[in-house]
Amino acid sequence: MSAYVIALLDVSDPSWVAEYGPPTHALVEKHVGRYLARDRESTKVEGGGNPPSTAVIIEFPTLAQAKAFHSDPDYQPLIKMRQGGSTGDVLIVNGEE
Repeated sequence: MSAYVIALLDVSDPSWVAEYGPPTHALVEKHVGRYLARDRESTKVEGGGNPPSTAVIIEFPTLAQAKAFHSDPDYQPLIKMRQGGSTGDVLIVNGEE
């Protein structure tokens, strides 16, 4: 069953993005993930507040692979980098069977 990493971020300082991108893409590939969406202009159709400035959806073949991506030791410093220039939520969601 597929699983998805969903990031809904408000980027306050984009200086980290260029350094974060390439190694994160490599880790997504390492864990057999693929990007389904990367959007900096989301349209909110329900709910209160403003939409995030960035929304990302990454699909992984299994929940274990999604969790392995997020907990990969090589990803931990990248998480800190991202958190230094953005706020928001990152979720891991099970897909349907």
